[in-house]
Amino acid sequence: MRRACSIPTASGPCRFHVDTLSNGLRVVVHEDRSAPVAAVYVGYHVGSAREEPGKSGFAHLFEHLLFQGSKNVASDGHFRHVTQAGGTLNGNTSFDRTLYFETVPANRVELALWLESDRMGFLLDAMTQQKLDNQRDVVRNEKRQNYEQRPYGRVGEALAAALFPAGHPYAHIPIGSHEDLIGATLADVEGFFRRWYGPNNATLGIGGDLAPERAFELAEAWFGELPRGPQVPRPRPQPVRASAEQRVVLEDRVQFPQLTLAWPTPAAGERDEAALTMLALVLSASRASVLDKALTIDTTLAKNVSCASHLGEIAGRFTITLTPSKGVTLDQLAQRTHELLVGLRRDGIGRELVQRMKNRYEADVVRMFDNVSGRVQALVLSDVLRGDPAAFARELERVLATDVDDVRDVLTRHILEQPPVVLSVVPEGQLEAAARGWGPR
Repeated sequence: MRRACSIPTASGPCRFHVDTLSNGLRVVVHEDRSAPVAAVYVGYHVGSAREEPGKSGFAHLFEHLLFQGSKNVASDGHFRHVTQAGGTLNGNTSFDRTLYFETVPANRVELALWLESDRMGFLLDAMTQQKLDNQRDVVRNEKRQNYEQRPYGRVGEALAAALFPAGHPYAHIPIGSHEDLIGATLADVEGFFRRWYGPNNATLGIGGDLAPERAFELAEAWFGELPRGPQVPRPRPQPVRASAEQRVVLEDRVQFPQLTLAWPTPAAGERDEAALTMLALVLSASRASVLDKALTIDTTLAKNVSCASHLGEIAGRFTITLTPSKGVTLDQLAQRTHELLVGLRRDGIGRELVQRMKNRYEADVVRMFDNVSGRVQALVLSDVLRGDPAAFARELERVLATDVDDVRDVLTRHILEQPPVVLSVVPEGQLEAAARGWGPR
C-alpha cells in the first residue's frame, strides 16, 4: 500500500513515498524540483556476508558482472548509454549490500530504469564464460592493486579474520580470495544471481525532477513484470565478544609502522549504536578530540590518528589507527593510548566536547543530504538494511540525543572491559622489533 512520509533531517524535511510492487520490489520515491536531474538507485540485500564458504567474493564479482551487459544491453552498453546521455553511474559492495546508481538528466530517467530492469530480469541471458573469466581477472587484479600491493592494504583482511571467528559472515572481506574466485564456475555465479538478485530482495529509489505518480508508473512499467525470486529472510545479528587479546604483526613495504587497535561491537540498530558513533568522534575527529589533542598536539607521539565505529547489519567493530612519530615505538604508542582511554573513563568526558562533536556530525549529515542523490541513497540503504527508508533520520536523532554518560558507558563496556586485537604493520625487516604487547592494564 502506497504511503507518503516526511521525516525531519538537519537540512529540513525529506518527503518521500514508498510502495511495494506485486513481485516484492520496494519502491521509494523522493521528489526534488530544485534541478532538472533524476537519481536512480537499486540496492540489493546481498553482500559478502551472504556468501557460502568457499565462494567468497561473489557479491563483489557481481558488482562488476552487472555492468557487462544483459539481454537487451550490449557489453559496453550500460556505461555508454548513461554517459552519452550526460549522466554518471557506479556501484559498490559492502558486507551487507550491493548498490547500483545513476544520475541523469530528468528527461532521461527512463533510460536508467530500463538499464536497471534489464539486468535485474535478464542478466543471465547474456552471461558467458568469457565474461566471467574477464571480470574474475579484473577483480583479482583489483585485489592485488588495492589490497596486496597498496601500503597497509592487508589490514582490513587481517582485522576481519582476527575479530570474527572462522565461519562468521564478517570473517572475510568483500573482495574475496583468489582461490575462491578462481574456483567460481558459470553454474556457481548463475545460482548466486538467481538466489539473491530478485526484485523481492531489492529496493528501487527514484528521486528528482518528476512527480511521484509518474515515478511509480515508470517503476511498474519497467519492473512490474519481473518474476519474484526465492524468499530471502533478513539475517539475524551475530555479535561477538572477545575473550582474549590477539596480536597480529604484518610486514609490509611501508616507510612508517602503523598500529591498529580493534574491538568487536554490537550490530547497527542496537542500543549502543549512537553512543559508539559519538565515542569515535570524541576520540578522533578533529584537533579537539581526545586522542588527536593528546597524541599530536600536546605531545608528538603520533603523526596521524583516526577512529571509527563500523556498525554492520549483524555485528560491528571499533577501530583506533595510529601512526607513530619518528623514534616512538608501537609499544609506547599503545601504552599511552590505553592510559588516555582509562583516564577518560576515570575523569569523565566534557559536555562541551560532546556537543562540539554533535555539531560536527550534524553538519556532515547536512552536507551528505545537500543533493538529491545523497538523499535517495540514504532512503534506499535504510530500506535495504533496516526495512524502513526513514531509519537514517532516527539514527541522526539518536546520535544528537546521546549524553556524556552514554559515551562513557560504551567506552567502559566495549573498549576497556574487552581485550583488543592489536595489529601492527611494520616495514620489512622489522618484524622482531615490533613484536610487543599492549602493555599493563
